[in-house]
Formats: sequence, structure tokens, C-alpha cells
Amino acid sequence: MSLRPRSNGLARAVLRFRPAAFAGTFVALFLAVAIVSACGILLETGARASTPPTRYAGAPVVVAVDQQARLQMGSGDGAYEVSAPLPDRARVDAALLERLAPLGRAVPDVLFPVRDPAGRTLDASGWGSTAFSPTELRAGRAPAGPGEVVLGGADGPDRVTLDTPAGPREFRVVGRADRPGAWFADPEARSLSGHPDALDAIVLFGADAERARAAVDGRAQVLTGDARALDGRLAGAQEVLTGLGGSFGGIATLVAVFTAAGTVALSVGQRSREFALLRAVGATPRQIRRTVATEALLVAPVAGALGCVPGIALASWWFGQLKAKGAVPPDVDLVVSWIPLVTAVGLALVTALIAGWAASRRPARIRPGLALASAAVERLRPGWIRTPLGLAALAGGTACATLAATSSGPDAANAALGVVMLFMLAVALLGPLVARVCAALFGLPLRAGGAPAGLAAANSRTHARRLASAITPIVLAMAFSSTLVFLHTSEDRAVRQQQEAGLLADHVITDPHGGTDRTAVDRAVAAGAVALTRTSVLTVVGSGGDRAFHTASAQGVTGDLAKVQDLGVRSGDLSRLAPGTVAIDRTLAEATHTGTGDRIPLRLPDGTPVTPEIVAVYTRGLGLGEVTLPASDLAGRTTAGRPTELLFRGPAPEGLGPVLSAAAWTSEQSVDRQLNAWANTTMAAVLGGFAAVAAANTLVMTVLDRRRELHMLRLIGSTRRQVLRMLYWEALLVSGTGIALGSAIALATLTPLTKAMTGSAPYVPPLVYGSFVAAAVALTLAATALPARRALSSPSGV
Repeated sequence: MSLRPRSNGLARAVLRFRPAAFAGTFVALFLAVAIVSACGILLETGARASTPPTRYAGAPVVVAVDQQARLQMGSGDGAYEVSAPLPDRARVDAALLERLAPLGRAVPDVLFPVRDPAGRTLDASGWGSTAFSPTELRAGRAPAGPGEVVLGGADGPDRVTLDTPAGPREFRVVGRADRPGAWFADPEARSLSGHPDALDAIVLFGADAERARAAVDGRAQVLTGDARALDGRLAGAQEVLTGLGGSFGGIATLVAVFTAAGTVALSVGQRSREFALLRAVGATPRQIRRTVATEALLVAPVAGALGCVPGIALASWWFGQLKAKGAVPPDVDLVVSWIPLVTAVGLALVTALIAGWAASRRPARIRPGLALASAAVERLRPGWIRTPLGLAALAGGTACATLAATSSGPDAANAALGVVMLFMLAVALLGPLVARVCAALFGLPLRAGGAPAGLAAANSRTHARRLASAITPIVLAMAFSSTLVFLHTSEDRAVRQQQEAGLLADHVITDPHGGTDRTAVDRAVAAGAVALTRTSVLTVVGSGGDRAFHTASAQGVTGDLAKVQDLGVRSGDLSRLAPGTVAIDRTLAEATHTGTGDRIPLRLPDGTPVTPEIVAVYTRGLGLGEVTLPASDLAGRTTAGRPTELLFRGPAPEGLGPVLSAAAWTSEQSVDRQLNAWANTTMAAVLGGFAAVAAANTLVMTVLDRRRELHMLRLIGSTRRQVLRMLYWEALLVSGTGIALGSAIALATLTPLTKAMTGSAPYVPPLVYGSFVAAAVALTLAATALPARRALSSPSGV
């Protein structure tokens, strides 16, 4: 009969009689699966997101223009396409009506806003749209000619003045509909929309979709089924969801893998004495490795299956918040399938197997006669695999930081993103070396702090691997939380500073209308006010093979802009601004590699491509608008078709709309950045919270593993207070090292990022940073003190 232990039975016995040994591994894998599965669910939801057709639910075939801007890059095998959702509605050429008419009944559709005398905004369209978007008449008849309108809602006067994109008009109310809105005769609706030669869509009845595609000949899309939704918000929602689930999910996955792998390795390393004893009684290296693998197979699937539950809950909460904040259309549903769940569990299992295999290599290879002696002391020499990889990651992070510091625009941002990941990888791989250096450096002042502090410094130098396991999660939490939160604070401060310095107007009227008297707005502009049409345009940024569309904030100007805004012109002259020209912000000029006198390719809000000449480059675009162009160039390119703001020097006239002071306007603009702020804060909370729990888990595992050591100190005469003080000093050393390294990584990442985005250094609010530091210190002290007190109160384990 063989005396060698059976690895499978040994693994089950350890789990049965020493479950506490695997509690830390279970918690780490459980949290890793939760965060990875949540990000995977959001990613899949973004990839599969769709909205049912609402307006066109009763339309068999819809002819419309692609609501995405697309651009082919490269050639041959290296060709690729970049795309982005258009800021406004892209419209189909009205001339297609004649080509489609022979195929069946072709109904032109336009949808535009009008304002009634009470200042309410109504959706207006042609009466022909009732063929596919049912509307019933409660009274009267349908509009049949110019000057006639059907209004929804309660009864009212027979004549009404409506402010339309084409200007104010008086209409005779010929009917009342059963739902809110305004309906005109189809020809008049087209003229009132502000773009009479373009239609939102053409609806076909009794026509074959394939024949319709042949008739449009690539000038438009022929849509059926769910594609008829034509919801411009869907593309933006998909971008948000895939960004969270993909980009952030990738970072979160790496953090989760790093942390879980470190915890598994720590758990295996803490049982080196047990493995040494097994080797001494005849266990083979293969049996040791099989034991570790069996433990992973027993723990990881259970932890993964349970971790999927909070993962689904986190994804549901996150998705619900995005819906509530308007980032996701109400009709989009969360998609929960087996794919992200199984992937997350499989990733946890693979992580546990690889980390356990790597940690068990040394105890499995050592000769039985030397096993117990080798397990008694920690190995001091660096690993021949981890160290070269860690040095390579350190060199790569340094190179990326240098590149980011010397680049601008998207190139700097892309390089900066690699900084944090490479430096974190370097810390994870070089953990023992980093811990030994930090213990020697921060341990110097501890030696003068009495016996407990000196013993803490000696322990930290001798057990560098144990120290590294505790430091790495603290570095993760500090680096990622600081980067995400202080990126927003830096941007927010730069925006506010630019707005305060650049806005010369004393008052701002938002949503100017003057009731239905459009001439009142024109008279205000003639008297010296400046009308702005705020919107967005698209341009291509980046260089080489890393080019993409960028959505830039834009302002269309009517009047003398220099009276109400100081854009901080760096080159050129804003007085040269005329149709066919544009002024752009410095960061956009750097991102597009253009300057004064060059032409910049732009896509107007409705997707129309233009190449205006740059007449000025300024520095306050982040707060006031990245692109400034004449309002006449936006005519017919926005759905509203009217100015969005009126800026005044001196008192503002009454009756033109809500009046804000310059300070109140600046404060109101921060609302538009709340979604980004919330997203950054939420991501920081998710990653930071995960890393913080992982850090506490690691510290608890480390302290509980030292029960023999702590009881030995008590046996040789140390008081309980002295032992606890030693552990407190060690906790402060761990938190101080983690805070210093995490802050350095965050600063190396933030500096080029904020330089590219704002042109200035990062802004770190002292109170926010102080709260991060206090949280890290409190966490390490609590995660050390609680298990230490319990260990010291238990019977001696010597």
C-alpha cells in the first residue's frame, strides 16, 4: 500500500477541516467575478441594444439617411472604418420622392418643434404622418392648405400664432386632435421645417423593399423591422454602454485578475510549511501541483457562481442609473445572458489555476530533505520570470509617460492610458523588490520610534513578499480612484476658469423666443446683443492608424462676438469670421494638426461635410465652445432652427426668455457635465471599493497567518500592547507605501491627460485627496487591528 498522499483527497480534507485557509481566496474570486460579470453584461447590452419603432411602427418601409457619420481610413488590407453618431438629425433628399412614387404610396415626413403663445414647445409634422403614426380628430377636419393647422389638447381660440423654424406664422385652427402636437398640410410642413429640400424620412406603402433599394441607388437607407426605429439616441447609448463594459471593463478585469491572482498566490504561499511536510513524507511534485489545482477547481466555480449574483445586481443598478440620467433611451432593456457570466467564472478559474501553479512551483520542486528548512525562511532573491517582466513593464510605463508628456491631443491621452496599466503591472510583478526598497526607505524613521516600531521595520524588510501582497491592492485603489476623480476635478476647474474669464456678457437669455415674436430677437441682435446657436460638430482627430471622430462643442454666432466673449485668441483674427470660415480651440487644432490658414474637415450637425478655413485659434474652447462659426452656416442644419442663447452687455430686455447673470450661467453649465462626473465617480467607487476590499482581505489573511509569530512574541515577554503597536506601525508602513506609489502613478497619468484636455496641470482638491489618504490609513489599521486582537485573544498556536 502506497504511503503517498492522494492529492484530490488532501484538497478536500483541507477545505473541510481548514475552511478559513481558503476564505481569502474565495472572497477575492467572488469579487472578481462580480465586477467582471457586471462589465460584461453592460458590454453585451451595448452590443445588442435596440429600440422598437415608435413613430414608424405603422410604416412598412422607411427610407432615411444613416444617422452615423462614417469615414473609410487606410487602403487594402489595412482599411478600416471609423464612425460616430451625428449630433442632430440627418435628412434625406426630397428629390427621392419622385423616384419612389412609382413604387407605391410615398409619404414625406418631417418632424420639427414649434412654440405656442404660452411658450410651450410642440412637435409638429405634416398631416400625412397620421397614416403611420395614428392620430384621431376629436373635432373639425384635417388641414388642406396654407395657413391651416390641427392642434392637440383642449379647445382654444380659432386662430393662433406659432413660432416655427421658418419664423412666426398665424394659423387658423381647423381641427383638434386626440394627442398633443401640431399638424399642417404636408407641403406647408416642409416649408415650415426650415429645410424644405430635405425630409426626415419617406414612408412607403405597398412597395417592395428591394425595389426601393434599387431606386434610391445608395443615396439613402431602406429600412424595415426594428431598423425603422431611427432613434438617434441609440447610437450614443451603445457608445456609453460599450465604453463602460469594454474600456472600463477591460481595466476592471485586469485589476480583478491582478488582485485575485495575488490573493491566490498568498494563500498558497502561506501553506509552504504544509507542502514542505508533504514533500518530506514522500509527496511528489506532481501531487503537490494537483493538490493546488484541485483546490482551485473546488473553490473557483463556487465563488464564481455566487459572484454572478451581485454582478447582475451591480449591472442592473448601473444600467438603471444611466437610464435615469438620460444616457440610455427608456426603450432599451438590459441583456443578461450566459455569455458574460460563464466568461467571468471561467476567467476566475483560469486565474486561480495559473496563480496557484506559479505559487506552488517552488515548494513542489524542492528536494524533500530540504523542504522544511526552506519553508522556514522567505526567499530573498528575485524571481527569474517575474523580475524581467516587471522591469519591462516599468520601462514601458516610463516610455509611455515620456511620450504622453511630449505629445498633445489624443496621442497624449492614449499614451497616458497605458501609463497607469504598465506601472500597475510593474508594481504587481516587482512587488517584493518594491516592498523591500520601501521598507528600507520608510523603515529608517521607524527604527528611532522604539522597540515596536523597530520590530515592524525589521519584519517588513525580512518578509517583503508578505508586505508586497498587502501593498499592491492599496496602490490599485489609490491610483485608479485618484486618476478617475481628479481627471474630472481638473476638467471642471479648467472649464469654470475659462467661462469666468471668457464670458464678458452681463446677462444671458437661455432659449430666447420673445413669445411668438421672432422679430423681438432680431431687434435685440440689431441693438447689440449676440445670438448663439449651441450645437456640436464632428471632426477626425488623431494620427496614423489611430484616428477617430471627435464630437466638438460648437457655437454659431450672429453679431459682434468680441463684445460678449473673450475666447483668448492665440493666433489669427476673429473679425475675419465669415461664411465658410471657422475658429477653433487650441486643443482641437493640436488634435487635428491644423492651424490658422488651414482648412479643417468638419461634419455639421446633420452630417453635411464642409471644409471651412481656420481664421483664428483660441484657448478657451473647453468652457465656451471648441468650434466657433457663423450662424448662417448652420441654417437648416439643426432641428430647432433658432438661436439657443442671447448675450447682453448691460441690462437684458424683458419678455425674451429666462435671464441669467454671468455667474448663474456659469453655474448652470456644470449640469451638462454631471453625467461625466457621475460616471467617473461611479467607476472610481467600483474599482476603488473592489481594491479596498481586496486589500482588507489580504491584510486579514496575512495577520491571521501570523498567529504563531504573535504568540511567540508574547511568550518571550512582549506585552499585548507592544505587539499591537508593532502591527499598527506595519499597517502605517503598508498604507504609506501604497499611498505614495498610487499617488505617483496617478500623477504620472493625470499630468499628460490634463495637459492634453485643459492645457494646465492636474487640480487635486486637498480635502478629496485627504479623504482618500484617510480612508487608506483607516482601512489598513482596521484590517490589521481586528484580526490581530482576535489572534492574540485565542489560545497559543505555538
